[in-house]
Amino acid sequence: MTSSTLKVTTPTDREIVMTRVFDAPRTLVFEALTKPALLKRWFLGPPGWTLAVCEIDLRVRGAYRYVWRGEKGEMGMGGIFQEIAPPERIVATEAFDQGWYPGNNALVTQALTERSGKTTLTLSVMYESKDARDAVLRSPMESGVAAAYDRLAELLATQNPR
Repeated sequence: MTSSTLKVTTPTDREIVMTRVFDAPRTLVFEALTKPALLKRWFLGPPGWTLAVCEIDLRVRGAYRYVWRGEKGEMGMGGIFQEIAPPERIVATEAFDQGWYPGNNALVTQALTERSGKTTLTLSVMYESKDARDAVLRSPMESGVAAAYDRLAELLATQNPR
């Protein structure tokens, strides 16, 4: 799979939806989204960066925290889980340590649907405003997500006992 399999849409003036199909059962995809040891293998940020901090308290009202580090410094973000329905849905708030878009807060929903052993991951991000959404759309977010999902597909290929 290549990054061209990432589909990005804007169904509302405050929302970005990204969809990708992975050749793995959703239980494996859910684990890769929620287990720090797995996230550190694919959720790396820009080239040359690492996910140095990955803390997840996977329960409703539990917190998560990510800090990426690279040559040019670090970037941190975190949030609170609003809903968890393994292995089909995760809803959480998102806030970056240093705001880079207006409002700097979003609600992220990750939905996993499985069909014939393949999992569709639909990531929906609802921003506080159209300006915030548009700022994110102007950023390199799409290429970053595509690259991360390519790494996730590679990881899942090693985890999937087919």
